[in-house]
Amino acid sequence: MKRRVVVGLSGGVDSSVAAWILKEQGNDVRGLFMRNWHDTTGLIQSECHWEDDLMFAEMVARKIGIPFHFVDLSDQYRERVVEYMFSEYEKGRTPNPDVLCNKEIKFDSFAEEARRIGGDFVATGHYCRKEQFEKDGKTLYRLLAGTDENKDQSYFLCQISQEQLAFSMFPIGDLKKPEVRRIADKIGLATAHRKDSQGICFVGKVHLPTFLQQKLKAKEGKIVEIASESGIRTWDPGFPGENVTEALLMEMTENHKFENIPGKIAGTHNGAHFFTIGQRKGINIGGYKEPLFVIGTDVRSNILYVGEGQSHPGLYRKGLFIRRDEIHWIRRDLKMKNEESREYLVRIRYRQPLQKAKLYMTGRGIYIIFNKLQRGISPGQFAAWYEGDEVLGSGVISN
Repeated sequence: MKRRVVVGLSGGVDSSVAAWILKEQGNDVRGLFMRNWHDTTGLIQSECHWEDDLMFAEMVARKIGIPFHFVDLSDQYRERVVEYMFSEYEKGRTPNPDVLCNKEIKFDSFAEEARRIGGDFVATGHYCRKEQFEKDGKTLYRLLAGTDENKDQSYFLCQISQEQLAFSMFPIGDLKKPEVRRIADKIGLATAHRKDSQGICFVGKVHLPTFLQQKLKAKEGKIVEIASESGIRTWDPGFPGENVTEALLMEMTENHKFENIPGKIAGTHNGAHFFTIGQRKGINIGGYKEPLFVIGTDVRSNILYVGEGQSHPGLYRKGLFIRRDEIHWIRRDLKMKNEESREYLVRIRYRQPLQKAKLYMTGRGIYIIFNKLQRGISPGQFAAWYEGDEVLGSGVISN
């Protein structure tokens, strides 16, 4: 009996080729397009809207010869992704809606709809891979990086579970992007040369302050410049040694305390919650040899701390901390125990090269200490840890 695979057709080339591959393999393939957003507030109008995506998805389904379905998940998306975004920005944290969308929508609400139309599996156009293996009499799944290092999207799936992986397929994970476009061109898919989508998952490219002002009010505050030679503490590569206390870990992962460092008022802003660590755009202050970057935000006092130049020490930190209730293990069989430490490769943003680090598990949570200083560690983002090309787990950066 054929497996019924429901493919999330987005109107892009990747999901289009994923559907074609599955059909060629002899599966009973269905295309399912989901609409997740209605509001155009803050949307950059030059970008394609959902109607264009729907049109391309339908064209692909007709070309491949598969049934096509439509579902509106905008209520779930607003409640579980967008409201979370507003809440996080209000707290001065920088969320990653794409990671949350995969966990809460694509592999949850969307998967439920796929099951409703008889799907045995859900397939997406993600550049990642899945492996199945047996351990202690149980079937477990590995989430692996995609073969194309330039397009690997395993980081975006760092919050999915074993149960979600069991139901998932990634048909293009072994391919590279140019190969995917060549296949689409060869078989005459309308999406062959269509641009990749950008911006917030299912919302599109937005002017973020305008988008956030749906819920967060603009509020004028001071921009304080911190000089690079102001005595900001940094750490030596390789530090610490073997004798590590939790007090030292806390010291190494805490945010820079710019309020204790003398600075000068350089201008004003419209709301500290609209900015994130490492941001350059939107500061709008001239007269410097090098650009100004955000090195810290204080949403309570509505102060934005900035520093001149990409090498400003305020942009760099030695480590980060993840609270215990925000730790997620894809490989639950490999969970760390209290007072255990392990060396893993860690990524704190999409497309960042994997970084060598040591993870320390305590009663409070996980401390991640990097071999090298890391630029732009932002609370609210996700840190994902890997062993080789396998994603083992992830967590929301607390500080």
